[in-house]
Amino acid sequence: MDFITSIILGIVEGLTEFIPVSSTGHMILTAKVLGYDDQTPIMKTFEVVIQLGAIMAIAIVYWNRILNLLGWSRSEPLVKKTPRKRLNLIHIFLGIAPALLVAFFARDFIKSLFHAQTVLFALVAGGIFMIFAEWYNKHKVQVTSHDLDDLTYKQALQIGVYQIISVLWPGFSRSGSTISGGMLSGVSYRASADFSFIIAIPIMCAASGYELLDSYRYFTLDTIGVFLAGFIVSFVVAYFVVLAFMKLIQKIRLTHFAIYRFVLAAVFWLFIMH
Repeated sequence: MDFITSIILGIVEGLTEFIPVSSTGHMILTAKVLGYDDQTPIMKTFEVVIQLGAIMAIAIVYWNRILNLLGWSRSEPLVKKTPRKRLNLIHIFLGIAPALLVAFFARDFIKSLFHAQTVLFALVAGGIFMIFAEWYNKHKVQVTSHDLDDLTYKQALQIGVYQIISVLWPGFSRSGSTISGGMLSGVSYRASADFSFIIAIPIMCAASGYELLDSYRYFTLDTIGVFLAGFIVSFVVAYFVVLAFMKLIQKIRLTHFAIYRFVLAAVFWLFIMH
């Protein structure tokens, strides 16, 4: 891998990690276009590194909310009492536990699914799921949680269960499954997206940390520069993508992302796979 490839993959990771289009799917498809085998140990290590760059970006965007979760805020050194219910660590645990358990016990099976054809089908299936969730949220369910602090433990757990789909099906999209799962559970689009981004931090840190235990030996003088370039690019791009997404969230619906997924799958199927 050279620096140009590192930058390209860092941009792809930053652009796609937190929007519902599947960063894993895009990484697999991009590697195929560039002529790389993304299942080699060094490539897998590189992908973990640039994911960590994206995680750092989301942590900075939601820094104040993270401090509140830990019991700290800017205005008060220690928050002892709250006048209303708030998002807390129990919500986070319920949102990440199902996916972490499945990922731990089905790790080898999941890895066997990391190839382009699986991703293309997942892009289409995930897009259909997102369109249905948006329609259901608008016409069939009463929205009871309009912001993060309205979220119930039951809704957090339901979102965590929906997240399992993306764990077992590469290309389905973690953010797509969690945002859609939230909307099916009576959570607003904005609150579902916020919760999806926040629970991405612990679940991606856990997954990346676990992978790094197996691949730390690939950090050498020959690779560290390329890894660092991808990390920085992924961080910068992801930071601005999340800010733009949250600013434009009322204008960019899940259906728009679903249409993009359909077009991408069709283009790859017609011009790359054949």
